[in-house]
Amino acid sequence: MNPTPLPEAHATAERRPVRRVVIAGGGTAGWMVAACISKVLGKALDIRLIESDEIGTVGVGEATIPTLLTFHQLLDINEQAFMAATGATFKLGIRFEGWRDVGEDYIHSFGMTGKDHWTAGFQHFWLQGRQRQLAGDYGDYCLELKAAEQNRFAHLPRAGMNYAFHLDASRYARFLRQFSEGYGVQRIEGKINTVHTDAATDHIRALRLDSGAEIEGDLFIDCTGMRGLLIGETLKVPYQDWSHWLHCDSAMAVQTHSVGEPVPYTRSMAHGAGWQWRIPLQHRVGNGLVYARKHLDDEPARALLLSRLEGEPLTAPRIIRFTPGQREQTWRGNCVAIGLSSGFLEPLESTSIHLIQRGVLRLMQLFPSDGISAADVAEYNRQTREEIEHIRDFIILHYKVTRRSDTPFWRTCQTQDVPPTLRHRIALFQETARVFRPGNELFAENSWIQVMLGQGITPERHHPVADLMSDAELSNFLGAIRHQVDRTVAQLPSHQAYLQRYCPAPAQ
Repeated sequence: MNPTPLPEAHATAERRPVRRVVIAGGGTAGWMVAACISKVLGKALDIRLIESDEIGTVGVGEATIPTLLTFHQLLDINEQAFMAATGATFKLGIRFEGWRDVGEDYIHSFGMTGKDHWTAGFQHFWLQGRQRQLAGDYGDYCLELKAAEQNRFAHLPRAGMNYAFHLDASRYARFLRQFSEGYGVQRIEGKINTVHTDAATDHIRALRLDSGAEIEGDLFIDCTGMRGLLIGETLKVPYQDWSHWLHCDSAMAVQTHSVGEPVPYTRSMAHGAGWQWRIPLQHRVGNGLVYARKHLDDEPARALLLSRLEGEPLTAPRIIRFTPGQREQTWRGNCVAIGLSSGFLEPLESTSIHLIQRGVLRLMQLFPSDGISAADVAEYNRQTREEIEHIRDFIILHYKVTRRSDTPFWRTCQTQDVPPTLRHRIALFQETARVFRPGNELFAENSWIQVMLGQGITPERHHPVADLMSDAELSNFLGAIRHQVDRTVAQLPSHQAYLQRYCPAPAQ
């Protein structure tokens, strides 16, 4: 059966070869896109990036996850040069303080915990060990978690330590700008005044600047932030609002002087109407308060943030408004939205930069050199939607599974309904201790296990294979893993000492 042909006008527009790429907006998103496209296809494309020095960026994406290492490897970016240029530190996970209940903390770390059997994950053997009083805390069997607790870090042979970075987002954008311009990207200073579209195809034809210049292109990348100038204001792609699941709608960011050695983890500190982040860099600390205005007004939020800072503020607190959710389509016509223009999830699990990275890598895999294909557009939108929905569920998990009931905010989170996909995963783990990772989902089984255990879920049962080990066998199995973790951590230098030797940031 032959597929239905596209209307002629639409087909002609879709099959127009892509030779001119216009990136609307700079910041982390714009320059990550520029760096990737220019490195891979710069010899075949005319790439222009439009940004204005007068327009600020959100710039709170200063904590990352290990996938950024892959992005840098693909672009042949030297890690030491990148870290020195951005004042970066290493990150082994996130410490969640007061999330399970007031005064109770846990770490969601990178990497693996223990050793799995082909029939069952390590958590089943650990649960049996706890029943027999043979096992320590779940985190005792994770190298990255124990290193984070002891403020230690080093690169290990055979990629034996999983890590990410804390970085200065503004410096990162400048670093990538220099990288991109080396591969031919042309930066154009100016504000976008008008977006011209083709009436016949609804494709974007050109961007007119305040200066009167018109920048024409074949493919436009919308990196204009939450405004979504191209994808939203011009092409009218609807936005799906997820605030009925994620109640925080505001953030307040401020930078402070460092008052001690940087720890190799992000701190996420729950408060009565949301949470606070603390991100240590080599030259300063990034701080922010995320909150729901229904439960906390701006001025009390400002007072709360300032009262919980360590070190003198370097900047005045800056308010950021947001609506959690996603665009119904992130690729429409000849426009692809990447970064905050495509959707927003609060930075609880440091996924903002990852989603930029995934957006541009996906675009490279489906790049429409010979013309835009409806099938490619549909596949891009499908993958993008599924990826952010998986991350959405993981973030909702932190709010839903909590023992906190001390404020109306937390009682609302605790009693709210959640997406069916998340409801199933919680029930599966609660009843059987099982976790399954569908497809190419970002967060692996160990991430779900650490957060569900950390938030207070105790599984009712475990796999019977763990019951077959004798006390001696189980004790030896668990003890060997714990001993190896402890021995490795003891040999690591302090995080600060390693930074000073490996990638010291120059004085600014």
